[in-house]
Amino acid sequence: MGMSWWRRRRSIWDEFFRDFFEEFEELERELQRIARRFSMLKPEEFMGDIEVRGPYIYGFSITVGPDGKPIIREFGNVKRIAGRPSIGEEREPLVDVFEDEKTVTVIVEMPGVNKEDIKVKASETSLVISAQTGDRKYYKEIDLPAKVKPESAKANYKNGVLEVKLEKIGKGEDKGFEIKIE
Repeated sequence: MGMSWWRRRRSIWDEFFRDFFEEFEELERELQRIARRFSMLKPEEFMGDIEVRGPYIYGFSITVGPDGKPIIREFGNVKRIAGRPSIGEEREPLVDVFEDEKTVTVIVEMPGVNKEDIKVKASETSLVISAQTGDRKYYKEIDLPAKVKPESAKANYKNGVLEVKLEKIGKGEDKGFEIKIE
């Protein structure tokens, strides 16, 4: 029983894997046949009346937050709306926000626009950046990690990278007013 049983068992597995890999080989042959057929066609012959829009830009950045958890930031002009991709005219640029004791620094990548076409609006808690040059449009609203003095903002744009530095509002420096207790 020892050796014949093992041979029968082995032959069942051999047959299974042979059939399994034959299916993949057949699928590969079919895909090669389809690729050859499409390579002979002009794009308009197989695209038909499909409207081609673009460019499509999508990416993401992963950083580790102060709590040790990953932070994923998406950028580009492809957004998910109700679980489906939607292509917008405006691109969301890649943004990094850095904070130290006295300042908040925002770095924004916006290649292909001129300095004169960039608009930056600051409030104590957020920054809105937009730009438009020809077919390139960028827009991003950024929530800042701390309250800042909007009037302290200094911006610099070089080689497609915008840097905005803002001073933090120190303790006791909040723009609220003091309430006298009677």
